[in-house]
Amino acid sequence: MRVAQTPFGLNFRDNRTRGILYQWLCVAGVAAAGLYLFGNVSQNLARQNIATGFSYLWREAGFVISQSPINYQPSDTYAKALLVGILNTIRVSILASIVATIIGTLVGIGRLSSNPLFARLMLLYVEALRNVPLLLLLFLSYAVIVTILPPVREALQLLPFVFLSNSGLAVPAVAWNIDHTIIAATLVAGCALAFGYARHLTHRRIESGADQARWPLIGVLVFGPGVLAWLILRPDLTFSLPEPGRFRLAGGTRLTPEFVALLVGLALSASANVAEIVRSGILSIRKGQREAAAALGLRPARIMRLVILPQALRVIIPPMTSAYLNVFKNSSLAIAIGYPDVVMVSNTTMNQTGQAIEPVALFMLVYLGLSITISLFMNWYNTRVALRQR
Repeated sequence: MRVAQTPFGLNFRDNRTRGILYQWLCVAGVAAAGLYLFGNVSQNLARQNIATGFSYLWREAGFVISQSPINYQPSDTYAKALLVGILNTIRVSILASIVATIIGTLVGIGRLSSNPLFARLMLLYVEALRNVPLLLLLFLSYAVIVTILPPVREALQLLPFVFLSNSGLAVPAVAWNIDHTIIAATLVAGCALAFGYARHLTHRRIESGADQARWPLIGVLVFGPGVLAWLILRPDLTFSLPEPGRFRLAGGTRLTPEFVALLVGLALSASANVAEIVRSGILSIRKGQREAAAALGLRPARIMRLVILPQALRVIIPPMTSAYLNVFKNSSLAIAIGYPDVVMVSNTTMNQTGQAIEPVALFMLVYLGLSITISLFMNWYNTRVALRQR
């Protein structure tokens, strides 16, 4: 029996054809709704004489940002202020993810300890942090830092030119310039070369069985480019030393209470989830793997490091992606304790310019871009550690 065809040669009785058609209809519906909302908002804003567009980004910001990883002045543009907020968000989120991974891995392994008291203490740690809202952890850590540490006038001198007070930890800093950036880039490139060379030697050892000394040449690859760049550029080393004043610590660089409180809150909250992910990943490995490794004479610590955890990574990595995404998205609560992240900078911009839609759209786009980047990286790493059929 011949199937009737449409004028365009499409067979709507085919499931694949109908699926593609429904997807295009859905995309068209979303696009139409977006255009309607955009036109409606534009008309209402024009009726109320509210400026629209992103031209405000190139106007002078005129407000101070307490913490900036790059050189920023109030006379700079809103675009640069937004960049500072983005960099602050990325910096604290990456550090919190690293700290949460280390603590969570140790706690997850500790939950499986044969010592019942230690295992229950780790359980208490996990349950306490998983059932306390992150916002309360931020308030608690910030209050503890500000309350316990002395004021600036009575700052504790831990080391020469290292002061600790309720305004933060002040340490000496180097006046950074382009030469230092080039040297840092060469060090990163050296580390990449050393990593590639180490992998090459590993593959050669697997194929031929011949082992080759690594560390002399790897050390040269890591530090050689940086030392060579240092000898060529010969950058100036100008130190800014902190000095206690009546109301604040001048000079140097500081780890502010807001930064530390946000870092501690994010790391502790995420570490509880990481601990459960690690524990479930370890439990997914069959008991025979541990027994076989013990039969070979390996100690428990080496069994965990060389046998159990490498296999558990295949189970741990996918849920860890969600944990890292939550760290980046939860960093938006930084505004509650005054840390100048992208949300706080955007809120200040909205209050000064009177434009709300564009700043909100920008920081939504920032979080979307960060989330997609993390997902792509973790998916790539997951494919690297996944089992491959021969």
